[in-house]
Amino acid sequence: MMHDTSQNRDEGLLALRPEVATEPTTSNPAEAFQNGTLRPILKLQNELVLGLFRDYLTKRKQLGLEGRFARLPRPEQEAYIDHSVRTDQKFKNLLVGVVIGQFTTGEWTAFRIDEAELTRRTVQLIVQRLCSQIDLLVH
Repeated sequence: MMHDTSQNRDEGLLALRPEVATEPTTSNPAEAFQNGTLRPILKLQNELVLGLFRDYLTKRKQLGLEGRFARLPRPEQEAYIDHSVRTDQKFKNLLVGVVIGQFTTGEWTAFRIDEAELTRRTVQLIVQRLCSQIDLLVH
């Protein structure tokens, strides 16, 4: 019975994921996981990740009438995003958890094998995604 529930969950999660065009994967397992699992999950979770970062900015009085994030030059906005995601451990763990929560049981097993590298790649992809959508964060 437990196996059926897990299998149904895995099938449901995979069915939700959008297609993401990527370069053919090399023999690097971390890159294959990044392209086959992380990128589609981040595309699926994009609105949530943007909302979480907007909330992060609002709580730190960086958005809204007294906020300064929107007035920063773009390179400084990107640096702020990078610094926030990489150094605020609680926030970083929340964002990584948003991704991990969409893993199938097999993907979770694969993730645990190379957790440090795959977490690093996840954070890098989140930072890139947020930086590429700064206009959506401030409007």
